[in-house]
Amino acid sequence: MVETAWRPAGRSRTARAHPRARFWGSSAALAVLVLLAFAVPVLFGSESVRYDSIRLAPSPAHPFGTDSGGRDLFVQSLTGLRISLLVAGFSALVSTVLGSLVGAVAGALGGWPDRLLMRLVDIVNSVPHLLLGIVIVALYRGSLGAVILSIALTHWTTVARIVRSEVLSLRSRPYVDAAIAGGSSRWRILVRHLLPAIVPQAALSAVLLVPHAVWHETALSFLGLGLPPHLASIGNILGAGREAVLLGAWWIVLFPSLLLVATTLAVSGLAATWRDRVVPRRRSELAL
Repeated sequence: MVETAWRPAGRSRTARAHPRARFWGSSAALAVLVLLAFAVPVLFGSESVRYDSIRLAPSPAHPFGTDSGGRDLFVQSLTGLRISLLVAGFSALVSTVLGSLVGAVAGALGGWPDRLLMRLVDIVNSVPHLLLGIVIVALYRGSLGAVILSIALTHWTTVARIVRSEVLSLRSRPYVDAAIAGGSSRWRILVRHLLPAIVPQAALSAVLLVPHAVWHETALSFLGLGLPPHLASIGNILGAGREAVLLGAWWIVLFPSLLLVATTLAVSGLAATWRDRVVPRRRSELAL
């Protein structure tokens, strides 16, 4: 008689409900943050400097207080979040496209193209990302395109490795062998069979890159090398609030930082649930 593994129904239900709760919770939080980031600046517009309201503490009139220019920090923080999300989104898109092309070509062709492209990946990874980003933006300081390019050129290597490993796995599938036996060229197999199969993995990589790109842009702007000072990104707000903290205006740094952390956690939670769907973890027989 074969014994079957038994697990309480409550545990199984909890195991299934946890990813679902994480997905809906992260989705709701991210939707609220994105809605506020795009709606509040449109409704309230950009405020001018008000010297009679400099560094006011949080109050019902100003929930986040005011900054060193007398502007409402709630509006400024959400405006900065919108700019940071746009920069991070474009950077993640460019990085994912570049990394997917390199990884797909390396995995599909193999041989010396694979070795050459992977050595290129190793060279880029050997240089600290922040240092390489600083070098790129220093050449075109204050340029929005330079910030996006610096983030994209320092984060595509991870996507390339993931896509390459996925392509190598797909090359051993029966339908690929059938296409090769039918006389299809490597480029046709890459375009018709491999690239469509790696789209979910590439899209997941793009989502996972967004929080990293937000922090990268924030670090560059905080150092004064990122976006122009007149753009209210999170990094610029934090950079301008360094001296204000020494004067007791802690809210100028606290609330934008909380928005940044909340956005990162929301995107990471959503991506983690998606990752479990795209790349399911191996389950033992007892978990079935």
